[in-house]
Amino acid sequence: MFLHASRYLKYRTPYGAQPVDTKVTIRFDASSDCKDVTLCYTYGLYGFSYHEEPMYEVKAEDASVGTTRYEAGIMLPHEPGLVFYWFRFRELFEREVETEEGTETVTEYETRYYVMEADTEDGAGKIYHEPPRVAADEDKYPYAWQITTYRKDFKTPDYMKGALIYQIFPDRFARDEAFTVERMISASDREERVYHEDWYEDVDIEGKPSTGYLACDFYGGSLKGIEEHLDYIKSLGIDIIYLNPIFEARSSHRYDTADYLSVDPMLGGNEAFESFKNACESKGIKIILDGVFSHTGADSRYFNKFGRYEGVGAYEAYEKGIVSPYRSWYHFYKNEHGYTVYDSWWGFPDLPNVDENNLSYRQFIFGDGGVVDTWVKRGASGLRLDVSDELPDSFIRQMRDTIKAKTNGEGMLVGEVWEDASNKCSYGSYRDFMLGNTHDSVMGYTFRTTVLEYLQGYVSAKVFNARLEGFRERYPAESYYCIMNLVSSHDVPRVYTMMSKPEDTGDKGAQREIGVSDIEASKCAELCKMAYALQIEYPGAACTYYGDEILMNGYKDPFNRRTYPWGKVEGEAQEHLDFYRKLAALRVQNRVLRTGFYKTSYTTEEAIVMERYLDKDNCDFFGNKVAPEESAGRIVLILNRGHEGIYLSLDDSGDEFIVTEVQKPSVSLTTEIIMNGINNGPMQVGVATNSLLFIVYR
Repeated sequence: MFLHASRYLKYRTPYGAQPVDTKVTIRFDASSDCKDVTLCYTYGLYGFSYHEEPMYEVKAEDASVGTTRYEAGIMLPHEPGLVFYWFRFRELFEREVETEEGTETVTEYETRYYVMEADTEDGAGKIYHEPPRVAADEDKYPYAWQITTYRKDFKTPDYMKGALIYQIFPDRFARDEAFTVERMISASDREERVYHEDWYEDVDIEGKPSTGYLACDFYGGSLKGIEEHLDYIKSLGIDIIYLNPIFEARSSHRYDTADYLSVDPMLGGNEAFESFKNACESKGIKIILDGVFSHTGADSRYFNKFGRYEGVGAYEAYEKGIVSPYRSWYHFYKNEHGYTVYDSWWGFPDLPNVDENNLSYRQFIFGDGGVVDTWVKRGASGLRLDVSDELPDSFIRQMRDTIKAKTNGEGMLVGEVWEDASNKCSYGSYRDFMLGNTHDSVMGYTFRTTVLEYLQGYVSAKVFNARLEGFRERYPAESYYCIMNLVSSHDVPRVYTMMSKPEDTGDKGAQREIGVSDIEASKCAELCKMAYALQIEYPGAACTYYGDEILMNGYKDPFNRRTYPWGKVEGEAQEHLDFYRKLAALRVQNRVLRTGFYKTSYTTEEAIVMERYLDKDNCDFFGNKVAPEESAGRIVLILNRGHEGIYLSLDDSGDEFIVTEVQKPSVSLTTEIIMNGINNGPMQVGVATNSLLFIVYR
């Protein structure tokens, strides 16, 4: 009797996130005995104002019997921000009341609200007795519908849309041909470091007896080693290499930056980057670097706690009361015992926090000859911002403006955001993340979470689709087609390991042993194929963490950062690599999988059918004409996570692609990866358990 489904154009036009000043029409079906139907909304970012508009009856031939369709139009605000809305109405209720004569039935109007409900595939809602809570500091229930309102000129680099990305942890990917242990040690010999002579030795979890574990074990992977394997990387269809930090640092993860302007000597120094960049350019591969700007290392030329660098660092300047150009970057104080204390990242003393609002620090990062200027000139195509939600919005806005100004708008800025970036709250406020002012896009940890929940069997295909559709509705398309959709990274367990549903004891020694058993290997490998198929079919940039293409095992850090086993890829790992290359080629050869329209064509509890397509004029989502030789017109992915095969009829003969379930036809269940579709005619397929099927319509 009540309905507003935000993903149907008859209830909200236009669909999804919109530029500022856009006129939006909102419709609501209410019971015909209701009155005072009202659209309630609030908008803003750092602060909100609340408003309401009367809704008026409109004709609707498709309205259900006993309902009336109401409509209201609003113009979205002129400033980028968030609009939340819901509906209020008065409905007749009967209730019993006690009178002097006895019990009497009274009919009267009571106020009710229609609010958004979670995990509905069409964006529908439910009746509730309270209005939504949407303030940044409130427990956000019940939910409101959201319209993300972004800048009219928001544009992201086309090369990132639908790109294939390869993430590399530099120390663990490949040694170069000239490697020697002696050279590795001499490049930067420090007493706390552990040097692995054997490339295949497992990662260290103990450190030196004198220091304990500091993530300071090294294998000698280098930029030259990556360069020497660029043919392998290119065979995976890769457009962009995303490098975890390469700047000089004490640890092997290098998130404790010591020198922003220098490549770590262990990786080959600045000369190695120049050679690596030139080699990447020759193969059409772009480079995104990891930038850590919320903190530095304590062992750095800026903080210089241990006196390893020339000049006066901030720590010595505070201790001795002398001058340092870096002193104002950090916050120091004396504790109750008179010892020097300073703000640090999550309380780790090796990672002193930087004051990102300090103007001399910003000059160093954004000024001529500074960090951004230096690395753009050296050939980086963009940056991935570590812990974006811990950086001020103004800092990220300046970062994006600087990158764009120095690259004629072609530089890329990606943020590390683990939650829904369109409505992320931190430090008591919604964040300016998806409005066209800061990031071009973000890392797709929400994609990873949703994919794992589905493939591990925790949610149905319908819920899986509903959650993805929620993100797609709330993100601007310019960002959504650039999201770094990942299933593994240096910060989370590898996808192959996760498919076995490991139990975490919290003990590093026990975590070392967590992996896929021989009994589970085949099933987990099939689920990983399905995960990669989703990366290939779904909008966004598909990001592979090095080694996932050969089913590398690895639970949490540091076991997800093991070395790539060169020379030992065989059996199921080689089969998976061949599969990976086949699917990568599908995206490389078909623009529809990069920038085409998207639609979920069919779902059951276990199965989902996804469709990427060009319009009738052979144009993609962004209105670009696609030549027939550049792409198929439609590519369909069928995933079946269930324990029984499914049989479907696929019909491409009408205006829409129609999928229906059928009784067992005269076709066999298949685990084929790709097959050619038949244009302008129906076809039947059967998909086996834990399997996928790509169908390409030319």
